[in-house]
Amino acid sequence: MLTPDDPLSRGIAVSVALGLVALLIWRAIRKDRREYSRFRRYRSTAKRQAMMRRWLIESMLLFGGSAIALAVVVHPLTGSVLEAARSVGWVAAVVGWFQGPVGILVLALAVALAVALTIVGVRSARREGGVVMIGDIAALLPRNRPELGWASALAVNAGVVEELLFRLCLPALLFVVTDEPLSAFGLAVLLFAALHAYQGVPGVVGTLVVGLLLTAAYVLSGSIIVAIVLHALLDLRTLVLVPVAVYDVHRVPGSRRFPPALAAVSLSEPADRSDVAQDDDVDGAGSVA
Repeated sequence: MLTPDDPLSRGIAVSVALGLVALLIWRAIRKDRREYSRFRRYRSTAKRQAMMRRWLIESMLLFGGSAIALAVVVHPLTGSVLEAARSVGWVAAVVGWFQGPVGILVLALAVALAVALTIVGVRSARREGGVVMIGDIAALLPRNRPELGWASALAVNAGVVEELLFRLCLPALLFVVTDEPLSAFGLAVLLFAALHAYQGVPGVVGTLVVGLLLTAAYVLSGSIIVAIVLHALLDLRTLVLVPVAVYDVHRVPGSRRFPPALAAVSLSEPADRSDVAQDDDVDGAGSVA
């Protein structure tokens, strides 16, 4: 078993961490950005669904597989790093505060506020004809019923495999390297945000904030299930609730081969918007590394 106070364990953990980080960063730079650039040009729902299916399988294999592999090595430490983080003075104080009546009331009010803001935002977006997106994610929104199913699967899968990797297993591995729990969780959040570089700088910043929120949910609750459910709900809100409530994509049948792109305002302008109107057959010859 790897332990933070063993030099050999630390060396092994550093090697594994560097290898995993290098793999994920290489994939984000060489593959994710290029694939997403192609995906933005697709108008055919058949091609869009094929890419969504591919992303789902790759995510399960890469993130889910990495989480399982790390769990075999660091499983005994997942509880240790969590308890070490919850034992930090100010974190312990926050945990105690949230377990009291005032903390529970604040959490209930926060949930109610989030629901209210979502309802108000959806109504406003329907009046304005579109929503504001943090990052270049408008192309990810499903455009018909079949795409809605793939988007739902992507959202739930991300909630499971990404939380198991970036909140549960990777911090345990990094804990062996840093011997300090908060830095281990923080480094995992930074990697989580960096892998969303294809969304542009606003997308990375937004993902960083979400990563910190999910980490706080895990540490303060002491349950990875809470982080998984919260992550899945956040993604379902973006990929399912907004397309259904604002754009009525559930009314667009799968027989419509070229559903129109959804109107949205992005806080991140892609490098080249001229390719959006191109026919996807022109793009099809490109290869992905």
